[in-house]
Amino acid sequence: MTSGPGEQDALVIFGITGDLAFKKIIPAIAGLAGRGRLRGPVLGVARDSWGAPQLAARFCASLRAQGPRYDDATARALAARVSYVAGDYREPDTFRRLKAALGEARAPLFYLAIPPSLFGDVVAQLGASGCATARSRVVVEKPLGRDRASAKVLNAHLTQVFDEARIYRIDHFLGKEPVQNLLYFRFANAFLEPIWNRAHIASVQLTMAETFGVESRGRLYEELGAIRDVVQNHLLQIVSLLAMERPAVYSSDALRDEKVRVLKSIAPLAARQVVRGQYTGYRGEQGVAADSRVETYVAMRFGIDTPRWSGVPFLVRTGKSLAVTATQVSVRLVAPRPALFDPAPADPNYLRFRLGPDRVSIGLGVRTKEPGEEMRGRDTELLMCDEEAGALSAYERLIGDALRGDPALFARQDSIEAAWRIVDGVASGAATPAPIEYAAGSWGPAQAQAMAADIGGWVDPGTGC
Repeated sequence: MTSGPGEQDALVIFGITGDLAFKKIIPAIAGLAGRGRLRGPVLGVARDSWGAPQLAARFCASLRAQGPRYDDATARALAARVSYVAGDYREPDTFRRLKAALGEARAPLFYLAIPPSLFGDVVAQLGASGCATARSRVVVEKPLGRDRASAKVLNAHLTQVFDEARIYRIDHFLGKEPVQNLLYFRFANAFLEPIWNRAHIASVQLTMAETFGVESRGRLYEELGAIRDVVQNHLLQIVSLLAMERPAVYSSDALRDEKVRVLKSIAPLAARQVVRGQYTGYRGEQGVAADSRVETYVAMRFGIDTPRWSGVPFLVRTGKSLAVTATQVSVRLVAPRPALFDPAPADPNYLRFRLGPDRVSIGLGVRTKEPGEEMRGRDTELLMCDEEAGALSAYERLIGDALRGDPALFARQDSIEAAWRIVDGVASGAATPAPIEYAAGSWGPAQAQAMAADIGGWVDPGTGC
């Protein structure tokens, strides 16, 4: 993979005392340290007036939650490597002290694990203080705007100091091993390309289901909803991997160019293409409005206007408090015509990709002969299933890529805007009917079933591989 200009010589994490750092970033930097990938200083910045003992305790608690892989001694040793700068993100003095702590570092990576409303202030201060250099990079977390217009405004703040090549917009889904395997499987196997088109594929489905609700995120979820939370970013990125053309070369720019072409080939969604739902009890969650119209479930159907995919329906759904926790792609193939043996099978050939949460699997649905004298068939699945043991965490992979300057798994601004263009008309809910209530543990509103009726219905992920 073609990468950027070289390894960064410092890592600065804004929001080091926050929830994201506790759950994801601290374990990731522990993994990077264990592989010898943290060669320069590591600095944490936050508003909390902490000392070294509090920071060490936070690291111990974070790594203890990862299981027996780390002990407290390892956690304390890692915390001792982290210089801590406490201060307000809007105060110049905070950044003067940060610059002093950076010492001789000339190519720091700044990770903004803070609310997007603070991005502009922090980036401006990084530039004014001289902390940001011509070789520095910045990593930003979603949500990258609430719509296309606000995404442009947010990007304008970032580009005051960092050019596009030095902005790394993280989408942890793209760092997951099963998602990377989807891209690899598509282009590493010669048998797939001849059938990966409208002549042989009848429909494509993508389901991201979760058994849990919004938990403690009620107030935040009221600002997002399912479309903004996962469709605009995670799920449309997976759609682009499924539908993209083969890049001319395996490089960051070529890969991202093809993904953007897919997104630009999807027309903006209209209300008739979307079913929104809300699980029973959502309005009683902490931080949720009593009359909330925010969707916790959404199903949508659209097409991709390219020669390869014209006429093939793509169906995407996601929801909380559903029957299982799983992310799955189901690609149904066109049934053979005319049938030589049986009547047309109820379940045609298919390819199934399980993308998590804890394993990667690929299933090929085929027909094989039943034992006996008659030429009668049965449905069989040829299955490859691997646990993710030993795989890098998504955040470890992505922070490592940002440190060495490989942007392939990060979103470019044109892809952010292209994805917002698709969902802008339905993301707010103002142009669509109120969400339909559905029972926790179900597969969402019954009205969503009609969306897939003409293609054999939705394919529900199971609990296994």
